[in-house]
Amino acid sequence: MAQKPSIPKGTRDFLPQDVAKRTYIYDTIKDVFKKYGFAPIETPSFELSSTLLGKYGEEGDRLIFRVLNSGDKLKKADLEALKVENLPRFANSLAEKALRYDLTVPFARFVVQHQHEISFPFKRYQIQAVWRADRPQHGRYQEFTQCDADVVGSDSLHYEVDFVQIFDEVLTNLNVPSFTILINNRKILSGIAEVSGEQDKLIDITVAIDKLDKIGQEGVEKELKEKGVSEQAIEKIKPLFNLTGSNKENLAELTRFLQASEIGIKGIEELQYVLDQVDELGLVRAELKFDVTLARGLNYYTGAIFEVKANDVKMGSICGGGRYDDLTGLFGMPNISGVGISFGADRIYDVLKELDLFPKDTDKGMTLMFVNFGEKEQKHCMRLAKEIRQNGIDCEIYPTAAKMQKQMKYANDIHVQHVAIVGETEMSESLIQLKNMETGDQEEMSLEELIFHLKK
Repeated sequence: MAQKPSIPKGTRDFLPQDVAKRTYIYDTIKDVFKKYGFAPIETPSFELSSTLLGKYGEEGDRLIFRVLNSGDKLKKADLEALKVENLPRFANSLAEKALRYDLTVPFARFVVQHQHEISFPFKRYQIQAVWRADRPQHGRYQEFTQCDADVVGSDSLHYEVDFVQIFDEVLTNLNVPSFTILINNRKILSGIAEVSGEQDKLIDITVAIDKLDKIGQEGVEKELKEKGVSEQAIEKIKPLFNLTGSNKENLAELTRFLQASEIGIKGIEELQYVLDQVDELGLVRAELKFDVTLARGLNYYTGAIFEVKANDVKMGSICGGGRYDDLTGLFGMPNISGVGISFGADRIYDVLKELDLFPKDTDKGMTLMFVNFGEKEQKHCMRLAKEIRQNGIDCEIYPTAAKMQKQMKYANDIHVQHVAIVGETEMSESLIQLKNMETGDQEEMSLEELIFHLKK
């Protein structure tokens, strides 16, 4: 019995019309990235495990797909580590490579490796697939595409302002009707940990706080207790979970709370600068909102952090990012500040599909198809098709002289825009019957007129 075909959970196939819609998203994002001076790069789909592990925190490391060594390399597995139950060391000996978890850490590796070939500040964009061994669910996939833009080699907050505008411009151009850009600063979170007397628990606090919208306040408090954060510290932090005022009011409240923390006040000053500049420049459609509970669990963020949520669909963030002051230091190149953002193309696709926001012309298929009436007509149409293609117009000839009904159904199924009908009469008079498949209108014209009409 033949095996029933299937694909792994958390992955998807895309039909031609789906790919057309995804390309529309990528092209829209690329156009804005280019307007702001970003240049494209690409990196391998898999990296050395040592490049990725330890960069995303404990939770992130668990989601990294490892690539099993092949051939004789498997003989080098560290069986001694297995005997003493040192499973991380044993796993490392089995898998020297891993699929990339995101595009940021590989980018940091890229910068260090190519530091003498690029100029700083270096601005790059990258649109490639990433993989995470996460539990598949609505809007969450194990293979998905990220669309990233980063700047390294500058600590200017000017770039944070640019990235807020890029979020606004891209999602407005994609016609997302309502979305919120959430912003915070990791220095503020460091200040909160310091003021609450739990500075050494910063990572535990940020990871827990970041889950507030998923597990609620009780869940966050429970996780903080489990991580060893004191009751006194939790009581001190709790009021921050329910700040409901304006950006100005919430920042004023945080300023009072963090007055004894130098790093916390520094975070507020940085955040205030970005909010003021964006307010002066204005946004087209986005709402920019300060959210003190926004933490983004990745360990490498050190300054501003962003998340973007579409307001009209039930889904997690569709974009994110932040500043990382020393990510390249992990690869031997310290003190290189960077900031970057990422558009989750797969989630954006789901938002546009759910809200029916894709432009109608993304479903358009081939421009022209010739009906096939037989061998003689086919040879004639092949000569016509060659000249049409040389003029930059996509076209094809139906492969056999099937019934007209079958050929027209095929044209409809693949969303052909125009059908060319060339029988014996048209051949003798050097004419073509051109049918518009959307309107049903049909015109008789010469090859030159057809080319002019379709190019127009």
